[in-house]
Amino acid sequence: MVKTKAKVGVAAFDVAQHLGDDVAVAEYVSAVLDMNDSDLLLAALNNVARAKGMAHVAKEAGLGRESLYKALAPGAKPRFETIVLVARALGVKLTAQAA
Repeated sequence: MVKTKAKVGVAAFDVAQHLGDDVAVAEYVSAVLDMNDSDLLLAALNNVARAKGMAHVAKEAGLGRESLYKALAPGAKPRFETIVLVARALGVKLTAQAA
């Protein structure tokens, strides 16, 4: 008799499901900004945009939905203006402080 192990399913973690309020979004984006990683920032903005609805964020930012997807894709090099528009549409403000 051969015994087989039961497979245990583990759902992938999706941070977008946990960004329900503006305070959580601001803390998340601030933490990512502290890491000084532009690819990670794009990923974070993508996560927040998914949480808020890509079509809604694209409209608020004055971008096409496909343009938003491309701007926030891994390895993308969006213009700073685009990042500012997306951040504003997400309800966050990028700020500077002394290092």
